[in-house]
Amino acid sequence: MAVTQERPVTRADIENKLRQIRGEVDSTAKAAVPIGLAVGAAAVAVVVGVAFLMGRRRGRKRATVVEIRRV
Repeated sequence: MAVTQERPVTRADIENKLRQIRGEVDSTAKAAVPIGLAVGAAAVAVVVGVAFLMGRRRGRKRATVVEIRRV
């Protein structure tokens, strides 16, 4: 990155550049929020599903089988 200007960097130059960068970051963050919410919701659904299936499996293993025979 070559410097084309011969004047020293001023406080205003730094503030302008920081505002420009912050604007880009804010717009990128706003665009990423819906994606993050969708990923979070999917992760919660997967965890709940796995917990349900593991509990169901455990319940089947512990279930007592009663066999009734007529004499």
